[in-house]
Amino acid sequence: MDIWGYIALAVLAVAILIVIIRNVYIVQQSRAYVVERLGAFSAVWEVGMHFKVPFIERVAKKISLKEQVMDYPPQPVITKDNVTMQIDTVLYFQITDAKLYTYGVEHPMSAIENLTATTLRNIIGDLELDQTLTSRDVINTKMRAILDEATDPWGIKVNRVELKNILPPQDIQNSMEKQMKAERDRRQAILQAEGAKRSAVLVAEGEKEAAILRADAAKQAAILKAEGEAQAIIEVQKAMADSLKLLNDAAPNDQVIKLKALEAMQRVADGQATKIIIPSEIQGLAGLAASAKEVFKS
Repeated sequence: MDIWGYIALAVLAVAILIVIIRNVYIVQQSRAYVVERLGAFSAVWEVGMHFKVPFIERVAKKISLKEQVMDYPPQPVITKDNVTMQIDTVLYFQITDAKLYTYGVEHPMSAIENLTATTLRNIIGDLELDQTLTSRDVINTKMRAILDEATDPWGIKVNRVELKNILPPQDIQNSMEKQMKAERDRRQAILQAEGAKRSAVLVAEGEKEAAILRADAAKQAAILKAEGEAQAIIEVQKAMADSLKLLNDAAPNDQVIKLKALEAMQRVADGQATKIIIPSEIQGLAGLAASAKEVFKS
């Protein structure tokens, strides 16, 4: 074999090697390859290394099995009470069957977007404006159930649907803001009234307790004063009784008794307008007492 024969063999070997290398596929994690043989579905390659038969088989589609997110732009939706709103949705889905995803529907992403739009319009069309604004969770749950059932033949699993924004017309937004402001003002007025009422009640209770304490203090003072006066009277009467007892024990004569009577009259006569008539027998004794007093002074 001449040199040209060797060259031809070398070229053929290189070509065969290139063909083999180009037909070796390594499938990565979370991906799947759909393979066709002579135009018909053959197999789904999963993670690992695979060899494609040259010129007979081909990789029809490379699919990601990760969860994907589709953020759809706002679209007009009419509520049951004829209010047009702009609503944008976010869809979370995952391809679970590569074969169904490849052969189930043409342009599956576009199909899901259109299906999401029509489903949203149908659900919002049965709700009024207030219900739409307060029923996000209900709408999300209904949409997820409907979309998941509809996309199941396409090999797609809808995991979650979220209403990202709900934008009513500007005039309705202004009315809602005024209504919310009025509601906040009403609540503030109620809180202020309740605070004033509570403050008045506390002040009244404080004044009541203070009055009760003052009355109780006055009562206790009066009781103590009365008890003191009673005790003083008792002590005076006791002293008088003791003096009379001592006087009786001393067996005084008539002159001593008359002298005591004179002293008593002097105490009675301490008042400025007091007039006393002294018996004659005491008058002599009074003179005697006065003379004795003068003697002692001298």
